Amino acid sequence: MVRAVLVLPVALLALGCAADPATHSSDASMASDTSMASDAATASDANMAHVHMGHVLTGWQDTPDQAGLLPTAIAEADVAVQHAGFAASKPDGLDWMKLHVAHVVNAVDPTVEPAGPGLGYGVKRAATGVAQHVGFAAASEGASDNVKLHAEHVATSAENVVQWSERIVTLGGAVDTAGSAEAAAPMVAEIQVLTLAIRNGTDANGDGQVSWQAGEGGLAQAEQHMGFMRQGEGLS
Repeated sequence: MVRAVLVLPVALLALGCAADPATHSSDASMASDTSMASDAATASDANMAHVHMGHVLTGWQDTPDQAGLLPTAIAEADVAVQHAGFAASKPDGLDWMKLHVAHVVNAVDPTVEPAGPGLGYGVKRAATGVAQHVGFAAASEGASDNVKLHAEHVATSAENVVQWSERIVTLGGAVDTAGSAEAAAPMVAEIQVLTLAIRNGTDANGDGQVSWQAGEGGLAQAEQHMGFMRQGEGLS
């Protein structure tokens, strides 16, 4: 059973995600009949919406230290914010900007820049997982209206993060090939803005608030609405 604090047993870290073929197809073929029967029994007892909430919040099988997908995204984003700030601090230093922008890209998408100070998972991958697993939660049999409501909010914010991450990767490539600090500096400034949006969201419509909606919500809003979801489910 999923415990009320959403600390998942190891067996539940991969449970209920057969719809995610990139992650699970090989696992299913390798499982023994005994373990498959055990997993099926566990699945029948578990509230699957809560299991997927746990994947977002507390534990997932392929993240560093099997942390939750959202905490992993936040940790990587913090690295990106820090190094974007380093890069922007010397707009007349081309090599300096290139170095730290590469570090930002490493934290955002290490498949593009493998070397750097990030965790090796990446904001983009983790945020993609957040959007997927809140979708799985909302689609689970018996999912409450509370889960369905906040899943939309979390997924929208996570999808914003993925889009901003892709823009950072594009800009990072342009900075890497820039021939002068003058050419690179405006792109570095945009990267810094994007990393802050990823972490904190952005007031895109100028109404003085940052919502979960498209173009505004970031990881802070995803975290906020996962908190609302958890509270609404009576989970501590």
